[in-house]
Amino acid sequence: MTHLALLLTLLLVIGFVAQWLAWRVKLPAILFLLLAGIVLGPVTGMIDPDRLLGRWLFPTVSLAVALILFEGSMTLRFGELRGIGRAVRGLVSYGAVATLLMLAAAAHWFAGLSWPIAFLFGALGSVTGPTVIVPMLRTLRPDAKVANTLRWEGIVIDPLGALFAVLVFEAIVSSEQGHSAGIFLATVASGVVIGVIGGLLLAFLLRRQMIPEYLQNYGTMATVLAAFSVSNAITHESGLLAVTIMGIVIGNRRDVHIDHIMDFKEDLSTLLVSLLFVVLAARLAWPMPPGMLLGGVLVFLAAQLVVRPVSAWLATLGSTLNWRQRALIAWVAPRGIVAAAVSALFALRLESLHVPGAEALVPMVFILIIGTVVVQSATARHVARWLRVAEPEPDGVMIFGADPVARAVAQALKAAGVRVLVVDDDWEGIRSARMQGLDTFFGSPTSQHADHHMELTGIGRLLAMSTRRELNSLAVVHYRQEFGRERVYRLRNLAPEERHDRRNFAGTLLAPALFDETMTHGRFAEMMDSGWRIKSTRLSDTFGWPQFVAEYGDETVLLFGISERGALRVVSSKRKFEPGPGWTVIALVPPGKEKPTVAA
Repeated sequence: MTHLALLLTLLLVIGFVAQWLAWRVKLPAILFLLLAGIVLGPVTGMIDPDRLLGRWLFPTVSLAVALILFEGSMTLRFGELRGIGRAVRGLVSYGAVATLLMLAAAAHWFAGLSWPIAFLFGALGSVTGPTVIVPMLRTLRPDAKVANTLRWEGIVIDPLGALFAVLVFEAIVSSEQGHSAGIFLATVASGVVIGVIGGLLLAFLLRRQMIPEYLQNYGTMATVLAAFSVSNAITHESGLLAVTIMGIVIGNRRDVHIDHIMDFKEDLSTLLVSLLFVVLAARLAWPMPPGMLLGGVLVFLAAQLVVRPVSAWLATLGSTLNWRQRALIAWVAPRGIVAAAVSALFALRLESLHVPGAEALVPMVFILIIGTVVVQSATARHVARWLRVAEPEPDGVMIFGADPVARAVAQALKAAGVRVLVVDDDWEGIRSARMQGLDTFFGSPTSQHADHHMELTGIGRLLAMSTRRELNSLAVVHYRQEFGRERVYRLRNLAPEERHDRRNFAGTLLAPALFDETMTHGRFAEMMDSGWRIKSTRLSDTFGWPQFVAEYGDETVLLFGISERGALRVVSSKRKFEPGPGWTVIALVPPGKEKPTVAA
């Protein structure tokens, strides 16, 4: 018992280290989890999951995959499908079908898989997902059209691909057990009906507040697992379809608040994924059966060099993307969590039914995942630069806050040619920013929704300027790892005389103060109310910064400087500078000074 406890603790620690390492290097966590499992299992033999878990292996994996699929399917909102553009619709519909067929053919011809297993591999291999796409986009930094297309493809195809893979699996199991087409349809119908009923029942309980808030996460998990188990008991192997449908039903109910449930499910999925992938990778046989490794590599090469380019090219025909953007999309399609988790569960079940070739499913999927993640992470940025669709160094600014002070700063930066994104969960402020022509995002910048949906292409700095001191500090901590410690700033909310040890945040929550030590949000707002204005002027040899100050007074506050090459400098308590000729200065000047020349 002690030995088992130590092994389970080791798995938890290794899963955490893999997730942390992925966060540090901005690569998909699945890569490090699978590599850790391979080292612990086939390479060193430290962990044998079949001996460790015994007869509990299959039910444990089944329940974990059910929760992962439910969490993923909750993100599919039908309202979002209408606005994703022609390219994304093509990629997640006939493009996905083309991918499935070509991957199945490659697996059959190159790896010798039977056609049923090959089609199941094709269905699993057509799924990407936001957990692998989003970290890669942060490193890749393509232009906005490519980034939006790839991100939306991952979000939409994640649950859709899982649903399609479940249907293919159901068809194989029905065929192997000698079931007729009628039994297969009954299995599908049972999963759909139970999923819909479970989703509506849970929505009813949540909407009527019949479950107290502190029990809602617990109740949701129990309901999902109950639907999974009941569906499997009524019609064998229909449980995965039931929980997928249930997640889609819950995710599309506008009258049910599920943000806290999604946060809980995300945390739970992170834990389950970390354990699951280490365990499943540890089950891989090494060395692989003769020809399997070569066959897997050939299938990966076909997927990378033929399947994705052909399906992406077909899917984006008639879209607004140019050939360079389409070429980059044709190169980037890393496989992720759904493919790995579902393939392992399917393989366990198919092996118990003695389906020929079932033992090859997991190794083939894992080779495809590792190959696409490694190759595309290493090459995608270079390909984007070669195609000239990579964004320049991220010099844009995210401004957290949408009150008049933040909007005034955002307008001044935008007028100077800097890309600006205004973010806040204050609807009135965001609406005013939109009416002023500013790019906006409605929501908290530290939310899961922001991680998946906020477009950060070209954004490389954070100015935390909201009136809420605690949220400013939270945003600073969140984006310090995203942009770098030296590229996050905050506008003080407290004057020097108001700050003392009992009210000061710890140093880890702080960032350089914007503009100078005495500037606070309240003082900035008072100055603007009394007539101060933000002015933008290009300096010259005859009208430099000393002449600017002489013209507008010693009280002038320098806010930003933009070099001749377009590089933005932010004035802060730790970064003072004097702009030279050719620079554009953005400064706060006293009232009555209306003569500066606005930068072209």
